Amino acid sequence: MGKMNYKSLKKPSNLFRWGNLLSLLLLLPVQIFTLQESISAQIEPDSEQICVADLPDAINSIRNRPEWARSRFGILVETRNGSDTLYNYNGEQYFIPASNTKLLTTAATLHTLSPDYRIATSAYAIGTAPSLTELRIVGRGNPSLTTTQLQDLAQQLKRQGIQSIETLVVEDGYFKTPAIVPSWEWEDIYYYYGTAANSLILNQNTFVLTLLPQAVGEPVQVRIEDTIAAKQYRIKNTAITASENTPYSVTITGELGQPVLQIAGELAVDSSPDVWRMAILNPAQYFLDSFRRTLALEGISVSQAKVTTTSSSPTTEVARVDSPPLIDLVTQTNQESNNLFAEALLQTVGSQSNANTPVEAVKNSLTELGVDPESYSLVDGSGLSRHNLVSPLAIVQTLQGIATTPVAAIYEASLPLAGETGTLRRRFVNTPLQGQFRAKTGTMTGVSALSGYLNPQNYSPLVFSIIINQSEQSASSQRQAIDEIVLLLGQVQNCGV
Repeated sequence: MGKMNYKSLKKPSNLFRWGNLLSLLLLLPVQIFTLQESISAQIEPDSEQICVADLPDAINSIRNRPEWARSRFGILVETRNGSDTLYNYNGEQYFIPASNTKLLTTAATLHTLSPDYRIATSAYAIGTAPSLTELRIVGRGNPSLTTTQLQDLAQQLKRQGIQSIETLVVEDGYFKTPAIVPSWEWEDIYYYYGTAANSLILNQNTFVLTLLPQAVGEPVQVRIEDTIAAKQYRIKNTAITASENTPYSVTITGELGQPVLQIAGELAVDSSPDVWRMAILNPAQYFLDSFRRTLALEGISVSQAKVTTTSSSPTTEVARVDSPPLIDLVTQTNQESNNLFAEALLQTVGSQSNANTPVEAVKNSLTELGVDPESYSLVDGSGLSRHNLVSPLAIVQTLQGIATTPVAAIYEASLPLAGETGTLRRRFVNTPLQGQFRAKTGTMTGVSALSGYLNPQNYSPLVFSIIINQSEQSASSQRQAIDEIVLLLGQVQNCGV
């Protein structure tokens, strides 16, 4: 997901707070997505049809409402085969796309790599069982790697009779560009949605921090069950337990350049556990410490351990774990708007290309799909950076181009289904379009976007891109305007001469 006003999301009724710990346990294995990208538009269903000739006036009537006088719209609607343009307003202009950036990233990924491609994490050994001189773990940016897979890796070694390792090395240099994009806002990098995309990713480079109320007037209790992650931060906690029904005001912020989390505000004594998902500060060290502990649990001792970014000469691969197939990673990226997955896919495309940078590799792939290289300018794969500039034309051409390839159905199926799945599961509910089209959301402060595929009952299949920028209106108001326009598209028909 793109960066948005997360101050509003850090309230107990929104993203970071669930009613009980059971809910947390159910939610942790999946990427938590932005509720503000998925709330229903609350639009009354309308079964009337609209003539294609009348569509521009109908869209303009929404776009020209007084509340949008200070906002900037970009809208392009074309047939899927590109034969007709139904509506174009600022379609060639640049906009901040937020998470619509992921449409370009995932299209390029599927076009470059096989849908069955898997990302390997390998163990290479010097020496023989039971004692190894060196064991080197080479990470290649698998964003789905979990503690369970680390256990699998350790158990593979144990089954080979390995009992001790003189030097454990974890290699974090497979990706050649920074794990954190320099143009991301610095406050983002402390939260799960802005975590680093490095070569050694474990548990999505995040951990859970839970705040619990105590007696009134006492400090809020801070609980981090992941002790390895907890060691990377110093906690400055001034948050206080307040009386019943006190408005929620807890904030967690980082200190620029420091391993510090500042917790402040008030948490009512009758509050449920307040759950936050935070970024691992040093992912490579976290991986190393976690794997060393996993080896110990399997009875394998390690004398010394270190992180390196230097690649070694190949030795014997003695164990490996693979990611799910690429299509699963792409689906996770688009359905839940997972920033980390998008950045890892961008880097993976770059690693399989002769291009100078991952962004250049994506651009080369999109050009092959027929996307005008001057119609966009990317700096990341997720859309978190406000330096991304993308036109509705670039998105429409991406959707059209990938639709002509063998992976067309796979790509389209990776997108959220209106009113049913992913970040669209709470939009278009109880409208004629529920379950009827697929599209990708995008949300940041002052930015909303929705782009995808739509098949009207009485017209040719469409592709569309709608982006709002520079808006002072609420995210929900922006989404409602977008959804009204999309409902119009679902009603379009040819009315004859």
